[in-house]
Amino acid sequence: MILSMVARGSTASSLVFLYVVLRPGFLYAESEPSPTLVSLWSSANLYDASSNDSLLQKITLSGRLQADGAIFDAKQGRFEDALWRRFRFGFKAQLRESWLVHVEGDWDLNANTSRGDDESDESFNRFTDAYIAWTPSEKLQIKLLKQSAGFTLDGATSSTKLLTPQRNNLTNNLWFTSEYFTGVSAAGETDGGLMWKAGLFSAESNEDFGLFEAGAFTLLSLGHDFSGHLSVDRAELRIDYVHNEEREGAQTPDLSQVLSLSSKWEADKWGLWSDLALGNGYGDRSDTRGLTLMPFYTYSPQFQAVLRYTWLESADDNGVRLGRYEREIVEERGDEYQEFYAGVNVFFYGHKLKWQSGLQFTEMQDSANDGGAYRGWGFTTGLRAFW
Repeated sequence: MILSMVARGSTASSLVFLYVVLRPGFLYAESEPSPTLVSLWSSANLYDASSNDSLLQKITLSGRLQADGAIFDAKQGRFEDALWRRFRFGFKAQLRESWLVHVEGDWDLNANTSRGDDESDESFNRFTDAYIAWTPSEKLQIKLLKQSAGFTLDGATSSTKLLTPQRNNLTNNLWFTSEYFTGVSAAGETDGGLMWKAGLFSAESNEDFGLFEAGAFTLLSLGHDFSGHLSVDRAELRIDYVHNEEREGAQTPDLSQVLSLSSKWEADKWGLWSDLALGNGYGDRSDTRGLTLMPFYTYSPQFQAVLRYTWLESADDNGVRLGRYEREIVEERGDEYQEFYAGVNVFFYGHKLKWQSGLQFTEMQDSANDGGAYRGWGFTTGLRAFW
């Protein structure tokens, strides 16, 4: 309720509120989460019969709550707001014989904050996860129905685990940002440590389940962690390939193929995540390529500093779009994009409860000179929670 009041207020007052509320934790965060937080999160476990042979083994609540405050100031205009970024709620039911049912919905908590009496107050957006999973072994899982189709560095990372408040703009341009599609997928790991995933998905993304009338896309991923051969904690390389059927009415971007090579390197407190990707456009969509580099330093279990550089270029005019909040100022597209980001993450209960803030400078060139140029600064701060 308190955060709902924040979302209705001004950006400045909302940022002050977040600072006052979270500042004590920022200064005096313990090495372990407080017992109060542990107890609160454990209340999501509604039922546990794993000690017997019941058909229904466990029921847990699932979801996420994310609030943002954003101020963006550019030569082309200004945007500021405080809003609910995401609210999802559902459950997971663990069944006997390694079966899992996961159903989760997405709601718009901003729906009633600025609407007139004659407008709908319906806040339900869609089902996100709505699938059945079977895990016959530790190295194989099969999912059926609506699920996340993740690829690229940030596209394959849940919004609950991102190291920045928003996904990088390479992912925003080359990933399928609707994310949740109806289909079937299998993922696992070989005895040699090769991680793989394969999926076939409907190109429809709607409130319920999509059919295949608007076409389909396939997703293949291969990865391996080479840390066992190096003196580092993590050395993961992954390649993602997507083939998207060119079909009128598809609710996927006009990209026939996407190829992404991502990496995650971590040693002690230092880390570097990267993504090099390209996409082949069809119709009026230009071919696009890009690079993201994201070094970070984890000072302690509570504090982390993150830098990010993102570059994008399209072969033709108007092939690149801006990020979420920059698009509130400039909706048109350009052909070359750069972003420099610096931020801090404060973890109160790991990724389950964190506060993320970042400052960024963004520039986009528009060779066509038809309204897509952008140059400006932006600041985002946000509270992230999931259970």
